[in-house]
Amino acid sequence: MKRPQIIVIQGPTASGKTSLAVELAQELNCVVVSADSRQFYRELSIGTAKPSLEEMKGVKHYFIDSHNLKDEVSAAQFAAAASQVIEDELSNHKNIVIVGGSGLFIQALCEGLNDIPHDSDLQRELTLQVEVDGLGLLLEELKMKDEGYFNQVDFNNPLRVIRAIEAMRLSGKTMTELRMEHILPRFENTSYFTIDLPRNELYARINSRVDAMMLAGLEEEARRVFHLRQLKSLQTVGYRELFDFFDAKVSREEAIELIKQHSRNYAKRQITWFKSHQPGRYLNGSLSSNLNEIKSNLTIEK
Repeated sequence: MKRPQIIVIQGPTASGKTSLAVELAQELNCVVVSADSRQFYRELSIGTAKPSLEEMKGVKHYFIDSHNLKDEVSAAQFAAAASQVIEDELSNHKNIVIVGGSGLFIQALCEGLNDIPHDSDLQRELTLQVEVDGLGLLLEELKMKDEGYFNQVDFNNPLRVIRAIEAMRLSGKTMTELRMEHILPRFENTSYFTIDLPRNELYARINSRVDAMMLAGLEEEARRVFHLRQLKSLQTVGYRELFDFFDAKVSREEAIELIKQHSRNYAKRQITWFKSHQPGRYLNGSLSSNLNEIKSNLTIEK
């Protein structure tokens, strides 16, 4: 009897993951588990490129619109909930499609997370240092101690940088070492496919998507959640830049260009992550050719 199969489709923002996952799930008659760290939230749709009901094409999706913005979801919480969903769905389906661009959430679900050391006093000390002196010194320390993680981390997310420095000082190990310790596959039969478009094509798609988001009402969506801007889930490209516009720190045109720039920066970090964590087979063709590539590399039982 064929073992249940988990198919992971991952890639940077605007690379076409969602449409590929939907097409594959339709062919396999299975569900999709979204591993996107912002599409959980009901209040965030345009800026997170959340698939519409039309784009889902009748395929059941988990972890889309599953939480309120104030109920922030960590990678560990997502992994616990999503692994239960997968176990339940595998009683009805021979395949499950996981799709997303949040590498840490995919890793947490498919491989589990290590216990990263934590000390509240040190974390408060580092947080105060960033508030007083900025992030520069901690970034220098991170680059010196662990250039690999430095090249992946989101510089616009101080919490990630603080957490890395905290863990490295406490353990004497790099974040790369800590994150690779004792990780075992959570599911027996998991195949990874990474969308890896030519950089100029990807960046053009990102720029076009931002323009489309603005036309679709991203500015109005950001205004509706502006009063919650302190939430970690809103320290996100597309919202953060518009918040600065609302605060008159930048013009509207500058905010739009910054969204494009920061989205491209984020995509580059996503690519770095996927190439160093379970890249599997690379996909760089059209939707139909990518779908055929996946099917040709799997023994699929519908």
